Parts: sequence; C-alpha cells; structure tokens
Amino acid sequence: MNICVCIKQVPDTNEIKIDPVTHNLVRAGVPSIVNPFDTYALEVGVRLVEKVGGKVIVLSMGPKQAEEAIMTCLSVGADEGYLISGKSFGGSDTLATGYIISEAIKLVEERENLKFDLILCGKQAIDGDTSQVGPQVAECLDIPQVTYALDVLEENGEIHVKREGENGYDVIGVNLPALVTVVRLPYEPRYPTLKSKLAAKKKEIKVLSEEDLSMLDYSKCGIKGSPTKVKKTYTPVNTKDGVILKGLAADESAVKLADIMHEAKLV
Repeated sequence: MNICVCIKQVPDTNEIKIDPVTHNLVRAGVPSIVNPFDTYALEVGVRLVEKVGGKVIVLSMGPKQAEEAIMTCLSVGADEGYLISGKSFGGSDTLATGYIISEAIKLVEERENLKFDLILCGKQAIDGDTSQVGPQVAECLDIPQVTYALDVLEENGEIHVKREGENGYDVIGVNLPALVTVVRLPYEPRYPTLKSKLAAKKKEIKVLSEEDLSMLDYSKCGIKGSPTKVKKTYTPVNTKDGVILKGLAADESAVKLADIMHEAKLV
C-alpha cells in the first residue's frame, strides 16, 4: 500500500504574530514543529505499511525551513520526503493550497513510479484551524474522502475508517484511492530514536519548485490566486469579569449569584 501523508510545519508557540500589512503569519524567529494532527496521520500511515507493506511518502508545502519538519517525519517511519517550495506559493489560502498540493501529488506519483492508495492528512493545522485543505485536495483529485477519523484499519485488503460522530463513532468502508483526515488517535505517535534520526539524515528531501510544477495555473496560486482576503486581524483581549462571593452562607450565595446572573442577562 502506497501512502502519501500531507504535513505542515506550524509555529510552536501561543504568541502568534501577524504581519499588519500582508496579514500573514510571521514565522521568522518562531520555533516550529510538525502540526500535531499530522503526526497522528503519519502514525496511521506507518502502521498500515508495517502491516501490509508499501511506502510512506511525506509531502509538505512551505519555505526551506519546513525541511526540518519533513526530517522529523523521516525519523519516525516515513520513507521519502518532498517539499513544495517557491515564492509563487507564498500566501496561498486553503483553496490555492489544496490545488497546489493535489498537482504535486500527481507529480510525486510520476517521479516515484507509483499510485497512492491512500492520502492522509491531519484534520486541521493548529495555526489556521480551517479543516479545509484535506477535503479540497480530495476534490481536486476527484477521490472519496472521509474526515475526522479516529483510526484507519486494514482488513483483508480493505480500509475501514473509524469516524468521529456526535454520539460516538461510525465505521465506514472506503474505496481506494481515497483521502482521510485524522483526529487524535487512541494511541500516541512514536518518537524518534538516535538510530532513526541518524538514518533520516542520510535521506534526501526532494524539493518541488515552480519549475518542477510548471503545469500549474499560477493564476490560482499565491496571494493573487487566493479568493480569501483578510480585511482585519487583531489579538483578542482577555478580560477577567469573574465575581468572588465571600462571607456568605451557601443559600445567601445562591441568591446573590442568581441576582448577578439576572443583571448580566445570563438567565
């Protein structure tokens, strides 16, 4: 089974800074990690390949520093890593990103002389929280998709997705090739060892540039090709409006609390 795992490098901090002119995230000088949900998607892919054989290829889009995230993935079981990188891709919204990644997947298949049976993504990136890129990649590739997977299981050559629902979960069979987005799993992603880190450093991370992706319609890429326009960004101000009631008996506190809530139009 050949699996593509789409990952993203995201800021490892709560102090997110936004460029006031471009409205894009400021990544320079900010420590970065592999998007946590993507680490679960990778763990699913590695476990499936360990069971049935095949290859796990990691694909990411971003600046050169995103190679660090790909290297991390190589150290925990991915076989190959590709980075989509170029100025023309900067500032792409989710629609443009989904289009670029879908075309890059086709190019990777061609270069690796294979077809992906399964494409795995984290349900969302913690810096954007849109949950849109995975489904958009599936739409661009015209393949089935299952979102919010709690686990992905292989049984007799078939894939069954345990999908999160409002009142529990559903088990869904899906025809391959397909795309699945993954939430937090019942098991944790593996950690790299010293041996696996050294082995990963020997692998080449292949970069897909604008020239490599010359088949793209560049009017659909980057800021100019993104229909999403950010009009305003701001940092929310956290205020503490709590009230502490002291020196009252339990019944008096209950009456006072009811009065406060009534005045605040909460009841």
